Amino acid sequence: MSTDTGPAVQELLPTQAWDLLEREPNAVLVDVRTKAEWSFVGKPDLSSLNRSVITIEWSRYPDMSVNPRFVEEMNEALGDSKPSQVLFICRSGARSMSAALSFQASLAGEALGPDLFNVTEGFEGDLDPSKHRGGLNGWKAHGLPWRQS
Repeated sequence: MSTDTGPAVQELLPTQAWDLLEREPNAVLVDVRTKAEWSFVGKPDLSSLNRSVITIEWSRYPDMSVNPRFVEEMNEALGDSKPSQVLFICRSGARSMSAALSFQASLAGEALGPDLFNVTEGFEGDLDPSKHRGGLNGWKAHGLPWRQS
């Protein structure tokens, strides 16, 4: 019995993720947070790289139930493109790892799938001592490009 579950999900800090996106024109960033988070908190801005972030909810607000069409929506978003690397980001790195593992499972048996990465710390990072996000670590705290709608 085969135990191949597809490519391993590796982890990158936000700054490492940005470096990889700068270096690899065929890499994509998938933000798996909710529509509310994208609207009210902001999202990574890849416009200086002439790319856009793919936005697909892993969990749906308000009950945070897992999106049953996540892998299908990923495949629709990627279309015929074959990215060399797929990076997943959420608020702090937990949902994005779950999403990456789900996508990894869908690639089981594919010999030449993309490299998969979870962006640790996520977009907003961990809670600081005052119980606030966005200043301790994460994409925003590292000063990486982002915008609000």
